[in-house]
Amino acid sequence: MSELIISGLKATVGGSDILRGVDLTIRSGEVHAVMGPNGAGKSTLSHVLMGKPGYEVTGGSVTLDGADVLAMATWERAQAGLFLGMQYPTEVPGVSLEAMLRASFEASDRSPADVAERVLVEAGRIGFDEKFLTRPLNVDLSGGEKKRNETLQLGVLAPQIAILDELDSGLDVDALRMVAKRVKAATTEGDQPLGVLVITHYSRLLEELQPDHVHVLAKGQILQSGGPELATELEETGYAGYAEDTPADTGPVEFDPFGEPHGV
Repeated sequence: MSELIISGLKATVGGSDILRGVDLTIRSGEVHAVMGPNGAGKSTLSHVLMGKPGYEVTGGSVTLDGADVLAMATWERAQAGLFLGMQYPTEVPGVSLEAMLRASFEASDRSPADVAERVLVEAGRIGFDEKFLTRPLNVDLSGGEKKRNETLQLGVLAPQIAILDELDSGLDVDALRMVAKRVKAATTEGDQPLGVLVITHYSRLLEELQPDHVHVLAKGQILQSGGPELATELEETGYAGYAEDTPADTGPVEFDPFGEPHGV
């Protein structure tokens, strides 16, 4: 069983304090949903956890099964078992999905012999058209197809902890249901069930994903935690009670050619 422990995490972007002491623990088999107003630092949290350039950690710690995540390079975090589903998946011309996955397996000393078979199985589980499998990674895919593609990668790679930044963005109702069902299934499959940290603005994803815990991130901190009922409450009341003095999640960030636009 794996455990990602985020303790007192603080981070700045372009000199502005964004994360002001985030405390969160995600374990194998659990689904944690993080919601909150725009500019609260939700995407900053995902970027800091995966080591995206331009974010300065000024306090706190992050450990995965006791190992210091913040001391690792991004590729080392991936090898350790972290997976980031990006808000804006990157197009990588000239690199096929299968080639990327085979390289990932080889880098982790795993045999890539069955990668092609795994890709086909996962494509079927989420309704990802096989015609997209031979294209360069994410090139000429719609936003929704890119999210299916990332979910397929998640299924093939089988990480310990998945950080999913607005997984529902660009997905229609049917696609959302299939993708959420696949992620939820991963939390109960195999010897190492997946732990999930999902960032979302909307409860429709959570109706399908069925989180164990819902957290409100505002003012750079987790201000409230509860069960699925908290998401329903937020859908009705909004974030008016949390948004005052929320730090703006903006500012200059070191250029990253493989990173998504800077956002919430």
